[in-house]
Amino acid sequence: MDALGNPVKFLLTGGQAADVTQGPLLLAELRGIGAVLADKAYDAQAVLDGVEQCGAQAVIPPKVSRLIQRSYDRYLYRARADIECFFQRLKQFRRLATRYEKLAQHFQAFLALAATVMWLL
Repeated sequence: MDALGNPVKFLLTGGQAADVTQGPLLLAELRGIGAVLADKAYDAQAVLDGVEQCGAQAVIPPKVSRLIQRSYDRYLYRARADIECFFQRLKQFRRLATRYEKLAQHFQAFLALAATVMWLL
């Protein structure tokens, strides 16, 4: 998502796949970003390395189990609420919230349509 809360890119995976595994793939093609905001679930070295390769600041709170606790910008992390609001706006599209589309390509197409509508509003 960009700074205004609009979607930039998305990947569709199976329901059993962890989101953190897709982080490096999403970051690989992004350039010129200032910061990457994510929750503790994305506190993995692969994601942090991807953020560093983009030349961005990682605003990801460290997990409690991490031996060396990294610092992060707590003030900037507050903007992560925009990400949660984005997912709530996506759930307003009933077809996405209830997963009417059974085929992945149809679901992804409707997700792209919903993202386009959100860009236009």
